[in-house]
Amino acid sequence: MRVLVPLLAALALTACGRRSAATESPAALPAPAGPPTIDIVKVVEQPLDVTLEMPGELSPYEEVAIVPRVTGYVKTIRVDRGSRVRAGDLLAQLEAPELLAQRAEAESKLQAAEALLNVARAKADADSSTFDKLKAAAATPGVVAGNDVVIAQKAVEADRGQIASAERNVEAARQVLNSVTQMQDYLKITAPFDGVVTERNVHAGALVGPAGGTAAPMLRLVNRNRLRLVVPVPEAYMAGATEGLSMTFTVPAYPGESFTAKVSRVAHEIDVKTRTMAVELDVANGDGRLAPGSFCQVRWPVRRKSPSMLVPSTSIASTTGRTFVIRVRDGKTEWIDVKTGLTSGPLVEVFGNLQSGDDVAVRGTDELRAGTPVRTKQAANS
Repeated sequence: MRVLVPLLAALALTACGRRSAATESPAALPAPAGPPTIDIVKVVEQPLDVTLEMPGELSPYEEVAIVPRVTGYVKTIRVDRGSRVRAGDLLAQLEAPELLAQRAEAESKLQAAEALLNVARAKADADSSTFDKLKAAAATPGVVAGNDVVIAQKAVEADRGQIASAERNVEAARQVLNSVTQMQDYLKITAPFDGVVTERNVHAGALVGPAGGTAAPMLRLVNRNRLRLVVPVPEAYMAGATEGLSMTFTVPAYPGESFTAKVSRVAHEIDVKTRTMAVELDVANGDGRLAPGSFCQVRWPVRRKSPSMLVPSTSIASTTGRTFVIRVRDGKTEWIDVKTGLTSGPLVEVFGNLQSGDDVAVRGTDELRAGTPVRTKQAANS
């Protein structure tokens, strides 16, 4: 036991000596770590010229649901689905016997009113002649009583009122006759413009009348020689909506083939439900290849009024609640909040507190905290 205690003490002293030597030796200390090195690129400022694919729909330049203006039976119908017609062509003929009775009654009332007018004028002429004779005779004292002259004068004035009333009655009767005659003209249904019949819902013998509610029309006529290409453009891309600008579009019916149209009308009002603005392009369709109702893909050019700031897509980092890029200034990192715009090749449009030529990290990540000292290595904008 006495031998073991000194031995243990000697071993402890030796270990302490080794630890002290290791602590004091400079070669045993690890080299201090320097700032991390990251790749950076310059923020690019250049005009944005991007073409997007936007959905659109072809619709007829003119389209009308043909509905009769009067109630009647279809006597004949000369067209069917697919029929091509010219403006003014007779499409259908209706018959309404009651209109014949109404016209006969209107003609009778007009004749009666004209007869009453003639009676009033004849009476007025007679009373006017009597008044003139009495007035001339009254020039000789004692021949005609003065009261008789006054009565004759009042009769003439009353006759004038009767004539005016009879003339109004004649005009009213004539208007009724014209109305009935016009209603008879409505029995002939003609094409309002050149086009193609795309819908037919009645046949000969059917009872038809002015439509109400959801009643189906007799016929539907569309003008296919000229179409409207309606594109709902998001408000962020309205800068390209310039009247007269030519654009290309494609339709599923002709894969690999492009068509051209020009911007003709802009709604100039944003739809609050969709946040889009309707833009119409006129499409010539004289050969009838394109069908109304077809969906299209329109190549829509997007341009800005001023140059945009662009960075590589890898430079943009996102966390819950924020999107940012890491800018390096004076050897330290900064998180700069941005909003992203359009993509132009490998670059993305950004909006934020950035200037052309700013250095940003090629790889944006929330692991590189703001205020971190870094060394930088310039990389080419890809």
